[in-house]
Amino acid sequence: MTALEFDVKESAYYSFGSEDSRVVEVVANRYIGANPPLPFIHRAFSTSGIMQNSEGLYLLDFTERYAASPNGSYVYAMALVWSDEERSIDAVMEPLGPITLYLNEQRLYRSTVIEELKPNGSASIPLLFRKGWNSLLIEARKTVAGFGCRFGAEEGKVRILQVLSPFSNRFGQAGWLYSEPCSQSIYGEAQQYFPAYTEHEKQTELTWHPRCEWSEQELLQHHMERLFGYQPNASAIARTMLDVPSNSTAITMSLHTDGATTIWIEDQLVFSSTTAGSYTEQLQLASSKQLQHVQVWTASGEQHWGFELTFHMNGKELIYTPPMLIHGYSGAWIYAGPLAADAMSAPSNESFNPSALIQGMNGKLLYWQLDAPNYVVRPFYENAMLSNKWTVGTMSNYARWDYPLGVTMYGLLRSGKLLGREDMVQYALQHISTCTDWYEYSLWDYEQYGFPSINHQLVLIKMLDNCGSFGSAMLEAYSITGDAGYARIADVIADFILHKLERRADGAFYRLCEGEYSADTMWADDLYMSTPFLIRYAALFNKQAALDEAAKQFILYKSYLFMEDQRLMSHVYDFKYNRATRVPWGRGNGWVLFSLSELLERLPTEHALYDELLSFYREFVQGIVSYQSDSGLWHQVVNEPTSYKEASCTAMFVYGIARGLRFGWLDDAVDYKTVVSHGWNALTNYAITRQGHVHGVCSGSRYSFAPDYYMYDLRTVVNDNHGIGIMMLAGVEVELLRA
Repeated sequence: MTALEFDVKESAYYSFGSEDSRVVEVVANRYIGANPPLPFIHRAFSTSGIMQNSEGLYLLDFTERYAASPNGSYVYAMALVWSDEERSIDAVMEPLGPITLYLNEQRLYRSTVIEELKPNGSASIPLLFRKGWNSLLIEARKTVAGFGCRFGAEEGKVRILQVLSPFSNRFGQAGWLYSEPCSQSIYGEAQQYFPAYTEHEKQTELTWHPRCEWSEQELLQHHMERLFGYQPNASAIARTMLDVPSNSTAITMSLHTDGATTIWIEDQLVFSSTTAGSYTEQLQLASSKQLQHVQVWTASGEQHWGFELTFHMNGKELIYTPPMLIHGYSGAWIYAGPLAADAMSAPSNESFNPSALIQGMNGKLLYWQLDAPNYVVRPFYENAMLSNKWTVGTMSNYARWDYPLGVTMYGLLRSGKLLGREDMVQYALQHISTCTDWYEYSLWDYEQYGFPSINHQLVLIKMLDNCGSFGSAMLEAYSITGDAGYARIADVIADFILHKLERRADGAFYRLCEGEYSADTMWADDLYMSTPFLIRYAALFNKQAALDEAAKQFILYKSYLFMEDQRLMSHVYDFKYNRATRVPWGRGNGWVLFSLSELLERLPTEHALYDELLSFYREFVQGIVSYQSDSGLWHQVVNEPTSYKEASCTAMFVYGIARGLRFGWLDDAVDYKTVVSHGWNALTNYAITRQGHVHGVCSGSRYSFAPDYYMYDLRTVVNDNHGIGIMMLAGVEVELLRA
């Protein structure tokens, strides 16, 4: 922020002055309003379609699928990507043969012979998505060496590339479509012809897979046989919802079943039979709700497996609707099976839980299937809620597990407490719980399909960014709720940090990251990504070793990164060069001060490292204070006065110094209260608007030995998640200090 990004009249200070709690509230309110509690999106997904690998690359390898096709054959793969706004994602292409990629009917990439023939050869391709729908088309040509490609986003668990199926008859389904092989090139720039994704697939020249409709012969089968194959001594569950006219509870049930069957409506057992047959029953429903859950458990008969069930009222057949919104599916029933023959013959009082897995035969876990060939239900994290056909609704970060949102949830929990806003606290708790409630499913999804559809970073924990920050917010929530699901995930995270994370010979955490630009590095950021979680884990579960580890890591990181002459922390130590970068990035230093203040708050004064850490805190604060600008803000590169003024590091410094005053760690040699007030007033004047928008926050960073990278390549983003939570937390601390 070299200058005001908005007029002074729009600033939070102009409206609220020194009413710090009002500023906190307006930031929190804007965030919640912009990120409504949207659920995961459930979609129809074919298990015979294109899967992903553990890096998130789509396995568009047709070598085995079309082994009989002659060399020189062509196959096309097509998908849609929705973007709420113009955005760029760096993609990875690993060609197995000649590949051409089109984005929105413009050729973006054509493979070279080196990329095609080099084992594990790859190319990086920037994808610039326009606002709205974007079409991807891949043309693959078969050679003796291979046929197809692997394709997806770099860092796929962070930069999620969720693709949907094209064509009107498949609208809402997840996944790529791929064609039958053809002898010549049909689509592309040479032909000046591309398939229209809004039309029915039958209007194209090709047959597309995976198929989504049953054959006539399959439709003649009893439906459980069609789904699971006939199995003696087996059973299955089917679920739907019944639309009952208002204030009506008397209905007629008509059932034909091939085997033992039990039926519940809501939690009411309405029918049970141990034999096949046709039945008509008069039912009096216990509930008068309009939409009522129906669960059918049915066993296979001597020759067939299935049932036919209808409900009538006053001679009119009642309508079914799916028990959850499933995009890309026109049916009303979902199914799980095969189960053991007696799996649910006893009455069940369990309400429908869409995140729960089902116990199948031989201990195998199952999730819901659809009445379509090899189609299942999969929940997906998306940043938008689909509404009408080919349109999209509101964007939301809700239910996403990642490290900036960990700070945001922590900020909302503390802000809600300060303001007496239970609704704010509940919003944060529900965001966290949506992630944790689906944890078991997301592990299963990863095992089944190669890459998880939700909870990407929690499932694919490889570094501290993936778990520590949000895990810390989760433990803050655990101190409120005592949710056992939080505790289980906390144990997984603690085990990763304490026993599986890469360490140097002296025990210091670092990033191994083999084959990546950041291989063999230590980042100041990782003190935040680890220690706030460890100190909460230690306190809540009486794990002294976790607290000791947090203290130890601060001492080790100081030995590598602290620049004694500057009294600042280098952003990164690069072991490839065996030296620190000596660039004190603002937010990197902010993470350290933030975390050190949290550690000192919880570390007993008699701890062996307490005095050393307190001394470090005081020295570090003195260094930070010496670089505060006349405006009250700190710079993007703290010791570079020509670098722009940055909001998130300013908020972190305000937070960390205010806590030092509140807990009595700072003496009177410097007027630290003025430092804090000056910094906070600068944020409310220059960074926060009266509508709660947050300006001047640096986007996510890589690292460099040159300060120019931070000064010129990293620009600020409005309402970036790296800054919203810490604005709230800084305001909370300033309010507590003044109070």
